[in-house]
Amino acid sequence: MHVRHLTVADFRSYASADLPLETGVTTLVGLNGQGKTNLVEAVGYLATLSSHRVATDQPLVRFGAEQAVIRAAVVRDGRETLVELELNPGRANRARLNRSPVPRPREVLGTLRTVLFAPEDLALVKGDPSERRRFVDDLLVARQPRWAGVRSDYDRILKQRNALLKSAAPVLRRGRRPPPRPGTEPPEEAQASALHTLDVWNDHLSTVGAQLLYARLRLLRDLGPYLAKAYDEVSAGQSDARVSYRSSLREEAAAQLAAGEVPDVEVLRAELLATLEEVRGREVERGVSLVGPHRDDLVLTLGDLPAKGYASHGESWSFALGLKLAAYQLLRHDLGEDPVLVLDDVFAELDVGRRERLAAMVADCEQVLITAAVDADVPASLLGRTYAVSLGEVVLRE
Repeated sequence: MHVRHLTVADFRSYASADLPLETGVTTLVGLNGQGKTNLVEAVGYLATLSSHRVATDQPLVRFGAEQAVIRAAVVRDGRETLVELELNPGRANRARLNRSPVPRPREVLGTLRTVLFAPEDLALVKGDPSERRRFVDDLLVARQPRWAGVRSDYDRILKQRNALLKSAAPVLRRGRRPPPRPGTEPPEEAQASALHTLDVWNDHLSTVGAQLLYARLRLLRDLGPYLAKAYDEVSAGQSDARVSYRSSLREEAAAQLAAGEVPDVEVLRAELLATLEEVRGREVERGVSLVGPHRDDLVLTLGDLPAKGYASHGESWSFALGLKLAAYQLLRHDLGEDPVLVLDDVFAELDVGRRERLAAMVADCEQVLITAAVDADVPASLLGRTYAVSLGEVVLRE
């Protein structure tokens, strides 16, 4: 798999840009703020429908423009597909495949698959649990695009359940019945109605949440061996890198998941329901959902110690890089083809040894896109086709 041509219009700093690409290594060289990362960000957005730099689409649209367009010709197994995204902040985005509109943007997921490593990925080790949840869920979708729908369903259910907990809290709390008003339900009936509604949302949350949890657990089980190998190669065998799952379920079930067990979906669903029932009082008091995949975390360890708080800066970089390279190798194995590998301004963050080891590891990838401030940041073995980027101008070096 590779991108043959990338076009953007009113995306970030570009009124327009056309970038012909080839297999092998392509390097975009330019000082900070010149627009090189914007181009690989566009490639990543086509693959994931999200940016690795911002949480919303508004910053992706050039100032003064109403919409941005990203278009790429993607080659897989000798066949070319044109994928287009129209970004409309405040309104629904639109997508096309081979110039034909598709019902929803997520219909294009799977047309292009990328693995992107950027300085922001240090947050996988040092940041909040949300960063690690996003990593595993994005990898799920890259592996099987149907999980995008499951994630969307879960987010919708969670939002509605939280709204119920917040709005119905005064009714649900014991000893705090609101006085009846003319034409309203008596307190006991209002509480029974709210409890019934909460039970319905518990059922929805546990059903969809168990599917997502099961998929995450299977993914981590498959990812583990690739992570151990990738970290060993990047760090020259300095320590044992592992990842485990920290669940919000009850203690015994959480311990089983942390040990690497992958129960059936129905078992996970029943455990989610039981845990929700156990924490109902606390949820009602706080007005928020305290159990489910949205409260879980990945535990990254080096040897016997957690990486967060104990790993050095270099070890943290190696771990984050190991996770991304493991994701690449897992997708390569599953799909029988190479995703596009994007290395966004990362060589400047690595010491010479790690740079050279990374270069050796990606030498056989079908397509690698690299950004760097100066040529000297990139190992000589990876300086292939090179574009100079300056103030939004992209020029091929002869």
